[in-house]
Amino acid sequence: MNTEDSYFDVIIVGGGLAGLSSAIHLSKFKIKVLVIEKNTYPKHKVCGEYISNEVLPYLKFLDIDVFKYDAHKINSFELTTIKNKIIKVRLPLGGFGISRYCLDNILAKKVLESNVEILKDAVEDITFINKTFSVKTKSDTTYKAKLVIGAYGKRANLDTKLNRQFIKEKSPFLAVKIHATGNFPDNLVALHNFKGGYCGVSKVENNKINICYITNYNTFKKHKNIQAFQKEILYKNEHLKSIFKNSTSVFDVPLTISQISFLNKKPVENHVLMCGDTAGMIHPLAGNGMSMAIRSAQIVSSLIIDYLDGNIKSRYLLEKQYSMLWNKEFKNRINTGKFIAYLFSLNIVSEIIVLILKPFPKVLQYIIKRTHGKIMTTS
Repeated sequence: MNTEDSYFDVIIVGGGLAGLSSAIHLSKFKIKVLVIEKNTYPKHKVCGEYISNEVLPYLKFLDIDVFKYDAHKINSFELTTIKNKIIKVRLPLGGFGISRYCLDNILAKKVLESNVEILKDAVEDITFINKTFSVKTKSDTTYKAKLVIGAYGKRANLDTKLNRQFIKEKSPFLAVKIHATGNFPDNLVALHNFKGGYCGVSKVENNKINICYITNYNTFKKHKNIQAFQKEILYKNEHLKSIFKNSTSVFDVPLTISQISFLNKKPVENHVLMCGDTAGMIHPLAGNGMSMAIRSAQIVSSLIIDYLDGNIKSRYLLEKQYSMLWNKEFKNRINTGKFIAYLFSLNIVSEIIVLILKPFPKVLQYIIKRTHGKIMTTS
């Protein structure tokens, strides 16, 4: 990239769901965008890989049809407890299963088709001086922009550089994921509780089963390795035991991620507009983090377009409106997810909850609605 080409309207730090969706959206309005992503595509990521149907109109606006890539339609939900109590309901809105390996790659190709560059590099620092951002990368190159979107995921060294509060506190959570072959209903997303955590199971493209669980590190560290932990803890839930016993991992080793933080984050930090998991995470037990990332991309992109067109008169108003809309859209979802996760961490309470909910499936459907949004409009 030539020096004279190193100034952009928007630099997007991170090429996941939020970052790539924003890049496609902004490119439709002839905005000069650069995406900086440290990884190459395609790449597996630790993720539940279930997405609510609320995002389908927006994906259509982005010219993305997930069902062309064998995304699995999902309309049923199953919840089980450690003592093997079970409740099943129909999902109020429904969703689909598709892997991050597949979806990120689809979005990345669309970004490149939109004449937006994806620079393979890692961002080491972001500074804001005289109304201009300077984004310094590991390759010791600096790019400048009017605006920066932070979409680099759950946590990064960059959070420390930006002096974000949540990064100063250790998180006790880690997650493990595999793709597997075996028998599992195409239309079902299941959530299985176990001591110290919970496991989500659903189908993704190519008839693979995504098995992803999150646990407390204090529970995990008492065991020799992942396999021992699964046999000694997860297998106490008979439903989970059956899934693991009757499926075969297609990964050589499971994917893992640690230090997952559900602490509050700010949607704007040092004038950087945070998007996706970088702005805030919902507990996987409540699901739907992928749709939140895509929805946040829509919100931030629409506001940026208005700002660059002069309809939002100042950076202060842009940041204020984004913070307000982000909190309006996601704060209640995240708080509901935290509360549900807390209740299910109390094993006896979770058993009682399922007993109470079983005769009243509409109550569970209402709770699910509280962690999901409405169908996204594209206006």
